[in-house]
Amino acid sequence: MKKIRTQDAVGQVLCHDMTQIIKGVTKDARFRKGHIVTEEDIPVLLSMGKDYIYIWEKQAGMLHENDGARILCGLCKNDHMNESSVKEGKIELSADCDGLFEIDVERLDEINALDEIMIAARGNHTPVQKGDKLAGMRVIPLVISEEKMNEARRIAGERPLMRVLSYHKKRCGIVTTGNEVFFGRIKDTFSPVVAQKLEAFGGEIMGVTLCGDEPEGITAAIRAFFADGADLVVCTGGMSVDPDDRTPAAIRATGAKIVSYGAPVLPGAMFLLAYLDGKPVMGLPGCVMYAKRTIFDLVLPRVMADSPVTKRDLARLGNGGLCLGCEPCHFPNCGFGRGGV
Repeated sequence: MKKIRTQDAVGQVLCHDMTQIIKGVTKDARFRKGHIVTEEDIPVLLSMGKDYIYIWEKQAGMLHENDGARILCGLCKNDHMNESSVKEGKIELSADCDGLFEIDVERLDEINALDEIMIAARGNHTPVQKGDKLAGMRVIPLVISEEKMNEARRIAGERPLMRVLSYHKKRCGIVTTGNEVFFGRIKDTFSPVVAQKLEAFGGEIMGVTLCGDEPEGITAAIRAFFADGADLVVCTGGMSVDPDDRTPAAIRATGAKIVSYGAPVLPGAMFLLAYLDGKPVMGLPGCVMYAKRTIFDLVLPRVMADSPVTKRDLARLGNGGLCLGCEPCHFPNCGFGRGGV
């Protein structure tokens, strides 16, 4: 790469895209990398504030910004992703299916700590739809050393930094608890909310079993759903510390391995997550019935994409775990649940 006066550039090859900005008219590349400068281009370049321009001169051990961007894209791209054409040294990735977007945050941070390169992405564990933008990457200077790009390759290793996990069509059982519903004193308004959220991620509702407050009946209902081929079971109600709220004990009695009873999220602190023979069981607090977004909305996409949820994952939700109840709601394009994962 060589810097020369614009008036002396006729016949030279541009080494990068050059953007022209005219307010209210255009903001786009006026000249592309590889363009051979003509006499007619000189006034245009000068009007763009380009008294000097860079022309391409291949240097050993150095890469053009576009070539560097392609390397960064290769470190990130995985199945179910589409890449844009390289433009002004930048490439963007988008989803080619609905699913859960995940990032290896530690490796991403380490690469971004290198000088002269950057990768920006959506938050980890974000639900995305087909066509959604996922990430963008670029090299900061016009040229970069091959050594620097090799260091990025070393950090990334063999696995792509990012992935989109498609949702699975899971068979779902719902166990609605509480004497008030079981004996018909009030109408069940909880399970329709849960069913709607499950179906939004491709879940097939096997049925709803109503149970009283006795834990033995709840335990039997959970086991019955799994015996009939359920992939997950959701229990509603009975999740508080009141003496007659006994759903957590009923879930434990199935033999399920408890990941956590309680999560640093509001609404949704009394949430329970367990796995029985590798299949998830969730206990949902009452807030899921009336609050627009809760802990259930943070965990459900991961469950439906078979992304295992650990106790540490839930603990990290405290950073960003307070839903502000905004109107209108912009979830998942907001800070709720995005800070700690």
